[in-house]
Amino acid sequence: MAPRDTRTQILDAAEHLFAERGYRGTSVRAITDLAGANLAAVGYHFGSKAELLGAVVRRVVEPINAAQCAGLDRLLARTPDPAVIELVEAFAGPLFDGMPAGDEGSARTSRLIVTILSDPAEEVRSWTGPAEDTVRERYLAAFGRALPGLSPEELRFRMRGILAVTAVDRVEVHQQRSPACLSPAAGEAARHWAITFLTAAMSAPPTGT
Repeated sequence: MAPRDTRTQILDAAEHLFAERGYRGTSVRAITDLAGANLAAVGYHFGSKAELLGAVVRRVVEPINAAQCAGLDRLLARTPDPAVIELVEAFAGPLFDGMPAGDEGSARTSRLIVTILSDPAEEVRSWTGPAEDTVRERYLAAFGRALPGLSPEELRFRMRGILAVTAVDRVEVHQQRSPACLSPAAGEAARHWAITFLTAAMSAPPTGT
């Protein structure tokens, strides 16, 4: 089997297991067994289990990051100071678009994002790179201009809230058995509710200390 095929199979298996079991609950052997690969293949293709996690997460989030950047570019081309609801739409919208209801790959993506946000393993905190940092800092600056009363620390907290609310909603949707919950109309309604809710949360007055 070609090395590229083996690498992709390992990524697919690791994404499935990390999403289901978390980082520490997933062994390298379990990944290679599911991938049908040799135990040494993870070291050969990725170097370590932690670096494999980084590759899995980047494969999932890079299209979302690209859509977030494109959305912000469109807003800033129109005005240097977009409204909060426009920023929330540009930031959260790609998460809904990237995790539509009724798709198993999308369900796995949402579970993986929840794992990233909640897994206590230190390795889960170190997967990000310059691309992810750039997206976060660009939105932080834009939200900072729209919400000058908030500290950078509180803005970061609220932006993490956008990710958490969206990912948890997607997990909940994918666990529903009712076809009505998986319809395009229901998905569009959930997106609208989330944007409205998250805009209100982002726009709330600064928290007193």
